[in-house]
Amino acid sequence: MTDAGPKPELIAIIGPTAAGKSAHAMALAPQLDGEIVSADSRHVYRHMDIGTNKPTPEEQAAIRHHLIDLRDPHEDFSLGEYVMLARAAISDVQSRRKVPLLVGGTGQYVRAVLEGWQVPTVPPQPELRARWLAIAAERGPDALAAELIARDPAALQSIDPRNVRRVVRALEVIQVTGQRWSDLQRHQPMDHARVQIIYVNLPRDQLYARADARLHAMIQQGWVAEVRGLLETLAARGIDANAATRLPSMSALGYRELIAVVRGQTTLEQAIAQIKHETRRFIRAQDTWFRKIESTHL
Repeated sequence: MTDAGPKPELIAIIGPTAAGKSAHAMALAPQLDGEIVSADSRHVYRHMDIGTNKPTPEEQAAIRHHLIDLRDPHEDFSLGEYVMLARAAISDVQSRRKVPLLVGGTGQYVRAVLEGWQVPTVPPQPELRARWLAIAAERGPDALAAELIARDPAALQSIDPRNVRRVVRALEVIQVTGQRWSDLQRHQPMDHARVQIIYVNLPRDQLYARADARLHAMIQQGWVAEVRGLLETLAARGIDANAATRLPSMSALGYRELIAVVRGQTTLEQAIAQIKHETRRFIRAQDTWFRKIESTHL
């Protein structure tokens, strides 16, 4: 990024957890007079700072960040809302002759922006959602994915069948609109020539080691206390610990495990071991998503 050529209209900095995306973006943004547009599905939630590795107040003061702290943890936030807000933020940054840096580990968010998904903004459907979640609980995620395939075989091209929340959302939209999820997601891709993809990655063993070290650092920073505070805040709103565990926000890595610690259902050591296991699985899934993004923008 030191040559005298024209600046790209958008830079997407992608890669798996613990690869160093945020650090790379923080170093690059000042060179380009850039601002960061978050592509992290958990950074949208307030009061979930330590466990999501959210940019610190100091980092946000140094470089302007967008799409952080938009909702409380009990509030819904859809892919359609994200796409709308991300496009608005990118346009705002560009209108001030700055460079937007789309940065984060949520592959679906990044693909939706870069590939121009036209995501339907159907409000959440609590009764339908409860029905599909009951099927997933009784028969497993594969049964839920089979329901989606029966209604829209092409939907799984953009949805991980293991991601129950995403599968349920697609089923909701299909049932409400009477149209296929894949048909509703019309694409108007961004001009590849105007987008630069920076894929930040490391050898898998280094990623695992960095993720482990970051996990232990977050525990030292008070992650358990953060989770305890979240449960207390939600309880004050009439949301008990069982209901809190089922919130979409709490599907962020580690939160459900630490809720179990706070409730005395498991030990911190057991929770840490489980979080490490889930983080490794997540890193592998992210790598698959981001390689698809990289390959389509060569």
